[in-house]
Amino acid sequence: MSTTYHHGDLPGTLVNAAVEILDEEGGANDLSLRAVARRAGVSTAAPYRHFPDRGALISAVAAVGYRELAAALHAACPEPSGPEDLAAIAIAYVDFALGRTGLFRAMFAEPCGTDPDRVEAVEMIKAYLTGLIRKTLPDADGEDTATAVWALVHGLAFLHLDGKFDATSPDEVHRRVRATVDAALHIN
Repeated sequence: MSTTYHHGDLPGTLVNAAVEILDEEGGANDLSLRAVARRAGVSTAAPYRHFPDRGALISAVAAVGYRELAAALHAACPEPSGPEDLAAIAIAYVDFALGRTGLFRAMFAEPCGTDPDRVEAVEMIKAYLTGLIRKTLPDADGEDTATAVWALVHGLAFLHLDGKFDATSPDEVHRRVRATVDAALHIN
């Protein structure tokens, strides 16, 4: 197995293997360094050269997830101009959660430590949301309103993930998210 170790970016390969496992299995509970090593085709000792424990690996995985989430939010509405655009971004957030369940749960349900990449990725999301609120709701307190909107949408994501709201129809999920965001922000 050691011949596959010399492929270049082992930490990146291990993180990608972990993300693949999360995407296939839908949860991080059974994610282990051993399983990730098997998926990456390296010895079970190899991950420990780069990640001292499971938490460090999850932290690196979460950083990837936050960057992917930021890209999905930006893609949903690259140039938001008003409060009505917030619903499109909220829908993208919930769609990300429903489409990448394992990764999303690892990002938020797992302790992730203080890995600099993860901290930077979380700060990028916070800055994006705060800037978005300042642009679309200029009379609101940017940081506090961004926190409130993030909490609302994050709650909607987990309510759908945990089966409290029906997630079988994307149209219904989108309708519910849009209506909830509009109601919370008194749009329309």
